[in-house]
Amino acid sequence: MVKTMTATPSLRIGIAQINPTLGDLHGNADKIIRAWAHFEGRADLIVFPEMVTCGYPPEDLVLKPVFIDEIEKQVAKLIQHSATSKAAAVISTPWRIKGERYNAILLIAEGKILATVPKHELPNYGVFDERRLFSSGPLPYPVKFRGVMLGLMTCEDMWFKRAACNLQDHGADILIVPNGSPFSQRHLSRRLLQARNRARETGLPLVYVNQVGGQDELVFDGSSFALNAKGEKVYQGASFTEAFDLLGPEVWSKKGEDLSALSDDTLPASGPGEVYRALMLGLRDYIGKNGFPGVLLGLSGGIDSALTAVIAADALGPERVRCVMMPSRYTARESLDDAAALAKALGVKLDEISIEQPFAAFNDLLAPHFDEKTPSITYENIQPRIRGLILMALSNATGAMVLSTGNKSEMAVGYATLYGDMCGGFNVLKDLYKMEVYALSRWRNAHVPPEALGQAALNPIPENILTRPPTAELKDNQTDQDTLPPYAELDAILEGLIERELGVDNLVKAGYARETVLKVWRMLDRAEYKRRQAPPGVKITSRAFGRDRRYPITNQFLNIIEKA
Repeated sequence: MVKTMTATPSLRIGIAQINPTLGDLHGNADKIIRAWAHFEGRADLIVFPEMVTCGYPPEDLVLKPVFIDEIEKQVAKLIQHSATSKAAAVISTPWRIKGERYNAILLIAEGKILATVPKHELPNYGVFDERRLFSSGPLPYPVKFRGVMLGLMTCEDMWFKRAACNLQDHGADILIVPNGSPFSQRHLSRRLLQARNRARETGLPLVYVNQVGGQDELVFDGSSFALNAKGEKVYQGASFTEAFDLLGPEVWSKKGEDLSALSDDTLPASGPGEVYRALMLGLRDYIGKNGFPGVLLGLSGGIDSALTAVIAADALGPERVRCVMMPSRYTARESLDDAAALAKALGVKLDEISIEQPFAAFNDLLAPHFDEKTPSITYENIQPRIRGLILMALSNATGAMVLSTGNKSEMAVGYATLYGDMCGGFNVLKDLYKMEVYALSRWRNAHVPPEALGQAALNPIPENILTRPPTAELKDNQTDQDTLPPYAELDAILEGLIERELGVDNLVKAGYARETVLKVWRMLDRAEYKRRQAPPGVKITSRAFGRDRRYPITNQFLNIIEKA
């Protein structure tokens, strides 16, 4: 039964959308206290994101008792701070209750913990595996705070009716939801859909506070929001940056944005600007939180390395980006010119180191072991492996991290050289299909993202890079389409096989040749061993390679499909 509101919640609520660093328990506690102080005298209640004490997702760190011990020490600091503050705080943290581990909300005020509310719904899909780490708490009950019944529930609790309806049934006045919800192309609209459903079902306003920042392959976009009791959006926070906003009691009576059009069948995807900013933030935090002085990458004159260099310069500033052009006998003059023009536009350092001498030396060294039957791929792959060696040597010499530049299409079908162009510590394009690389490059040429550093300007990528047929330049007159279907077709088949788990017959009915679909599936399966050795990269889609998609390396299932 929907609750009839007789009054709006009277609390002034601070939105503390912050960027914690996973495992930096001392630093995170200090960051929480600084945010707390920011709202002093203005907010009654400050809401922080999920797992704000340690960062999310903590994974198996929570299995170490000493990790929880240290969290408890930092929470004690927060409790001490609350004794001198007029504002209470909603703090999400790993927490022990009677010897069991929980993902819990602590309501901290007046020098004590006023309430502890464990998470009920534990996600166990995609990148989440909370059931192996935490015990499930009971359905939450409201907590009375300064005359308002707070309905506290954590992230996944909002995605189902049970928790919200139980809170409403027992007199909650407002739903408060700390979150650690990572970015993907349709996730913001999914969050709004579920929040709207809970608000409408319960007749309660809802406050959603999300973490922001990069954590390994995940990017948390923030994008905190609030809905009134009608399920209309009355507040939208910033995306991809920390934010400190205050919601007064008057916000709940405002006419908000109508979310009626949202449904499971109509979930708008994030635009290229949001995707680009996610890639920037993911790279910036991976480099910053791991303490690298900067990055270096091989700049080939092709589209993938070009977009990687632009994102790196925007995210880190050009002074922290070093590009290396490593031409061979097969490198075209236009590749050299395009790389130089790109580096000049970005203001990044560009070195040129020819691989001709080591390539000739390896050919001479291996000549006694090769003959006329040696496949050409052997000679082709020596070249990217030489380039990988050069980049890793420069990395060792400078401390800068190597960025690999392959895209999802290439990683899917194995069109990348192990220990060669796959070398690197991070791959910002890892979850972008080839056609998305082109689309994002054209978007960046026409737009400058707000967080871009350095001499960010329009049109950094030369038009020739965007229009020239893609080529690895490992032999004469080579193009990618010598061995791959056209990228538009390849990407559509891969999206069907990976994101939608379609079978061959489904894709044939969609208009693709059976032999092409089988070829792509075969390449996808056979490249699994390479992907296991690939560097991490920013997750953008719903099925990124890695924890989202877990396929065996040894796998003969396709043989059955081919014989059917």
